[in-house]
Amino acid sequence: MLAYDIVIAGGGPAGLAAAVSARNAGIESILILERDKEPGGILNQCIHNGFGLHTFKEELTGPEYADRYITMVNEMAIACKFHTMVMDISPDKVVTAMNRTDGMIQIQAKAVILAMGCRERARGALNIPGFRPAGIFSAGTAQRLVNIEGYLPGREVVILGSGDIGLIMARRMTLEGAKVKVVAELMPYSGGLKRNLVQCLYDYGIPLKLSHTVTDIRGKERLEGVTLAQVDENGKPVPGTEEVYTCDTLLLSVGLIPENELSRAMGVELDAVTAGPVVNERLETSIEGVFACGNVLHVHDLVDYVSEEAKRAGIYAAGYVTGARKGSGTRTAVLAGKDVRYTVPQQIDTDRMEEQLTVRFRVAAVCKDSYISVYFDQKRVMHRKKQVMAPGEMEQIVLKKQTLAEYPDLERITIQIEKE
Repeated sequence: MLAYDIVIAGGGPAGLAAAVSARNAGIESILILERDKEPGGILNQCIHNGFGLHTFKEELTGPEYADRYITMVNEMAIACKFHTMVMDISPDKVVTAMNRTDGMIQIQAKAVILAMGCRERARGALNIPGFRPAGIFSAGTAQRLVNIEGYLPGREVVILGSGDIGLIMARRMTLEGAKVKVVAELMPYSGGLKRNLVQCLYDYGIPLKLSHTVTDIRGKERLEGVTLAQVDENGKPVPGTEEVYTCDTLLLSVGLIPENELSRAMGVELDAVTAGPVVNERLETSIEGVFACGNVLHVHDLVDYVSEEAKRAGIYAAGYVTGARKGSGTRTAVLAGKDVRYTVPQQIDTDRMEEQLTVRFRVAAVCKDSYISVYFDQKRVMHRKKQVMAPGEMEQIVLKKQTLAEYPDLERITIQIEKE
């Protein structure tokens, strides 16, 4: 059986950043396992710019951003196995993986970092009536076809979902000569970043229909058109609001799901809202020595935040391996209050947290002229006004260890949105 101090499942932006920071923290024995033929993950097909403004203080494309970390991993001679599928991780951190060269292998790790990323929600989860004609793609699949394979999926396009991938593909298909007729969004707000709304839709005159969904798919062999309808506050189609759009391509950008089959099988506690692991202030899951970061933990809006989080995971995994910073075992719950969907982390040990801890969260709806409030048990200790908050963009607050030390019996921290 092979043995490594840290084994990282996933060679995308999270896995690469975690490996680099763990090596910088003094760990020599690190192995990255990646199922694709090369590292970089989803960034390899994201040829648009807008990456790296926080991490590298310059604007990069996805492949350029990935290459910065790939170069660091190569220069540090961190071991990587590609075309390798992780089949199982046991609670005692034995990683079972498989590839064509080695066959089935087992690796004993002292610490494991989960960095498997996420996958797209498929048509099967939507229950849209109609046949299954050619021409229906997830937005990420279409992005790979256009940017890597060199194929144009279609000429007349309707996009369902206004997440960032859907918005970016609206622009990409337009630049490649296709006609994007409309972007429909089930919710009364866009699920993407404001900058992508402006740069990908408004700048190209592509209409966005909020509170709309696809109710029918026309065509048997090849997609011929779709029916859009307005939905009510419960997400149900409103009779009489149907509109028919002729098209040969439907792109689905209807959400991302963290890849946590491995986590679930090994017994990691998962959060019902994020679908990712429940973690503490050191990004450690409910299984000691198993850490999580990136989109497998919760879906991020910027890859820069993925790298920042993964950097911390690498440092904490290194600390676990070397036996540094044992905690008191006490746990303070971090809870999502009114109009907050979730928080990460979900619990903290104040004794072993850093001097500052960033807690990230998403609001449940568009909030205007509202306050981010933080309560220590029943006492409000933070009340910060913000003009606009939207579910498509992550928010954050910073907790200071010095402040928490003033509340030795603190049981819960609640983050919520208030009007006054």
